[in-house]
Amino acid sequence: MERVEKQHIIKVCKATPTRVQGIAKVCIDANWSAYRGLCSDEYINSIITEFYNHERILKEVKTESKEWGGYFVALEDGKVVGAGGGGLIDDSAGEIYVLYISPGKRKQGIGTLLLDAITNQQKSYGASEQWVSVLKGNEKGILFYKAKRFSFEGEEQEDEYPTLRFKRPI
Repeated sequence: MERVEKQHIIKVCKATPTRVQGIAKVCIDANWSAYRGLCSDEYINSIITEFYNHERILKEVKTESKEWGGYFVALEDGKVVGAGGGGLIDDSAGEIYVLYISPGKRKQGIGTLLLDAITNQQKSYGASEQWVSVLKGNEKGILFYKAKRFSFEGEEQEDEYPTLRFKRPI
C-alpha cells in the first residue's frame, strides 16, 4: 500500500491584523524553546509580556517605516509557522529584530524565506549590511546566522544575559 502525503507550501507575506494571534503564538513558543535553560523563566516571561502581547503586535503589524519594516509571516495552509521583522539602524545598515519559527517547523527553510524577505526589504531601503543579535548560548540561532554568511563582531551586555553581535554584507 502506498501513502501519498500532501505537499505543504510555505508562503511568506506581510502580516495583516488577522495574523496577530498566530504571530504571538509563534514568538511565545519559540522563545520558550530557544531560551529555556539559558534564561530564567521570569526573564522569558518579561520578554514575552513586553514584546509579544497582542496590542503591541497589532500596532507593529499596522506600522511600517524604514526603522521598523513591519512583520512578515510564513504561512503553511493558512497557519502562521514563522514570523520576522527588522528595520534600518542607520542609512546603510539593517537589523533583524525578530525571526522565530514554530519549534516543530525548524530546518524546513522557513527561517531562510523570512530572512530573505526582510533582507530584500532592507535592501530596498538602501541597506548594504545587516546586523543581528543572538543570545549567547543560543546555538540554533548562532548556527543559522553563520550559515547565512553573518560573521561574529563582538559581545554585548545590555541586561543580565550577554548577546553576540553578527553582521553580513547584503
